[in-house]
Amino acid sequence: MKKVTLTILALTAVSSASAANYIGGSVGSGLSVHYQNDLTTTSAIRYGLNLDAVNFNFKALSVNASVDYLADFAGVGSLGGFTPYYGVGLGAGAGLGANLGLSVYPHANLGLRYNISDPLSVFVEGNVGPYVRVGSGANTTNIGFGGTARIGLNYRLP
Repeated sequence: MKKVTLTILALTAVSSASAANYIGGSVGSGLSVHYQNDLTTTSAIRYGLNLDAVNFNFKALSVNASVDYLADFAGVGSLGGFTPYYGVGLGAGAGLGANLGLSVYPHANLGLRYNISDPLSVFVEGNVGPYVRVGSGANTTNIGFGGTARIGLNYRLP
């Protein structure tokens, strides 16, 4: 039992030592801040908090959170300094005020990342997927297909 525990601890220490952590933000279809953790040298998980620009006004506010798994395309490498990636994610949101309701948005991502210098990188990304929104009163249930686009900045934490 002790050998198994020590082995798991050693593997965890090795895998977390090589993982990088980032904070960042983006603009586009909304305003977003995020925290990203590298799982491997070619994959990461990102946790984001978004203010939806379409619904951000004086009568309504939509706050959305998302979790995205991102991975570099295998065998492609860097294209003139740009690294293409893909991913899948799940977003959930809540609308307040005139936009009262809840929403769910599973989606697929495509993007390009460019490392400016060691701690800074920029990215451009789009995602598409179906959504379900359940509202109250005049805001009834909506089911559809949507997409977003954004440009952002990542800062690698020391």
